[in-house]
Amino acid sequence: MKIAIGSDHGGFLLKQAVKDHLKEKKIEFVDVGCDVPMSCDYPIYAKKVTDMIKNGEADLGILVCGTGIGMSMAANKEKGIRAALCHDSYSAKVTREHNDANVLCMGARVIGPGYALTVVDAFLESSFSGDERHARRLSMFE
Repeated sequence: MKIAIGSDHGGFLLKQAVKDHLKEKKIEFVDVGCDVPMSCDYPIYAKKVTDMIKNGEADLGILVCGTGIGMSMAANKEKGIRAALCHDSYSAKVTREHNDANVLCMGARVIGPGYALTVVDAFLESSFSGDERHARRLSMFE
């Protein structure tokens, strides 16, 4: 599994904690930026992550900004992307199982780094159930 991860300035520190966590778990990832906690535009990094997923260069994505809202809105503009804003483990697990979400969005000003890592784990350790009713609903997205 390969993860594309990105943030704006508001999510920079939480992104760093997530990267350290992924390293500890030996999960491959690519950090698309931002590279310093200076003011920047979140849609740029959402597009970089979603492009990697759409091009098959990454399996899943993680995006972090101040609230997670902007990142989720920007990511969901892209065809084939199902970004979910999650600040709890249950939502992260179920969005993979039911919605086949391929991008996790979080807000660094909403969730602390310790709990954020449990949300990341729940997202990455879950997968789409393949249930017919969920698949039918997903087909309605297209």
